[in-house]
Amino acid sequence: MTELGERLSGILGPKGWIPAAEAAPWTRDWLDRFGAPPLGVARPATTAEVSAVMGAAHAAGVPVVPQGGNTGLCGGAVLGAPGGVILSLARMAACGEPDIASGSIEVEAGLVLQVLHEALEGAGLMFPMHLGAEGSAQIGGLIGTNAGGSHAFRFGMMQDLVLGLEVVLADGTVWDGLRAVQKDNAGYQLRRLFCGSEGTLGIVTRAVLKLYPAPRQRATALLVLPDAAATVAFGTRLRAEAGEVLTGLEFFCDLGLDLALRHVPALTYPLQTRGGFYLLVEVASASDRMPLEEILTGVLEWGMEEGLVLDGTIAASDAQRSAFWRLREEQPEGQRLEGAQLKHDVAVPPGRIAEFMEAAGALCEGLVPGVRINPFGHLADGNIHYNLSPPHGEAGFGDRARDLGLAVAKLATEMGGSFAAEHGLGQAKVGLADALRSPVERRLMLTLRRAFDPGATLNPWAVVPADAA
Repeated sequence: MTELGERLSGILGPKGWIPAAEAAPWTRDWLDRFGAPPLGVARPATTAEVSAVMGAAHAAGVPVVPQGGNTGLCGGAVLGAPGGVILSLARMAACGEPDIASGSIEVEAGLVLQVLHEALEGAGLMFPMHLGAEGSAQIGGLIGTNAGGSHAFRFGMMQDLVLGLEVVLADGTVWDGLRAVQKDNAGYQLRRLFCGSEGTLGIVTRAVLKLYPAPRQRATALLVLPDAAATVAFGTRLRAEAGEVLTGLEFFCDLGLDLALRHVPALTYPLQTRGGFYLLVEVASASDRMPLEEILTGVLEWGMEEGLVLDGTIAASDAQRSAFWRLREEQPEGQRLEGAQLKHDVAVPPGRIAEFMEAAGALCEGLVPGVRINPFGHLADGNIHYNLSPPHGEAGFGDRARDLGLAVAKLATEMGGSFAAEHGLGQAKVGLADALRSPVERRLMLTLRRAFDPGATLNPWAVVPADAA
């Protein structure tokens, strides 16, 4: 064991320090594309221990990468070279009591999102973030990647749900910004800087999160639409009619439905009609007096009269609602089980989704004839998971993968959108950021990184590399 390893073992004890020989479960990212052997895995149980770990690593000049549930898709929570320390926040998973009057709760960074949801049951409040990985994703990782999810258009991304933070800086200094107020203009908005920084500016250890009244009623519909243009047109009318009660507006395509039904057990499709696209619509309210089904039915009738909606049904029970949501949530799993795939997480202005679909389809077909395109995602905020499977009979994309990724990313950028909508940059998209974002923007990020971490020990491979010129 190295001198630093011995020191960290002494600080953390046998439960808190995992030597390199036993570190395999923490070493690789979820897609198994990134990761290098660490010196060991630090598993602190308190903020004081995180501070001590960071102070020791900083003095030794050894890189540290914070890791939550390690469910990210861009390699931002693993090492980019051997010999650094992975800092797991899993042992810091305390959940405070909700402040009912203030609508907030204080939690530790290692708390799993689903556990937070369960802790709030019966309190009359909810934390409004939902995503496919909520059974393993941790609050600190969600903050570090500025996660979005299926309700972001209504409640905002993680940066909009964080009121205060406690952060350990590169040298072990602790910033206590655990203020439970929405309005705090006493200088720069430091808490927002750490949201989306992927552990390159500091390590989040605790957070004060914003809560909302839990819904007392919901109405959920599954709709069939002919194409992307109809999906956008109907979604636009729905947002205007439903307003603040619209809490879910998710789309997927017929190929994605096929893959999910073929590969994921216990999925059922409740309609007779098939179409090019499908919408999962949900309206919800904390008031029992809101006529949700009347609002939803009225828009559905309009959509059918206009030929935008081919078929649809409203969930008659919580079980049927869950079955509808599973059709959307299992889209990634269905494609994964099909075989090789390329994942792209892009965003365009919602009104240009159909235009993007048409242009991106032509680009991808031109590069790889027969490519199978599976777009799905969040209609109201323009976030498209534009995933590709190789043509039938081919095992993968070979040297065409990079060209496909660049074409999709460049198109989204040119349309006023982003090639990194909610998954972040990590290590996987640094090259795209350098190529598609202005030198001024990249230089500003590098200036911030160096100001917070002059020793370049905080996740030096992610977002904007610490050794960038």
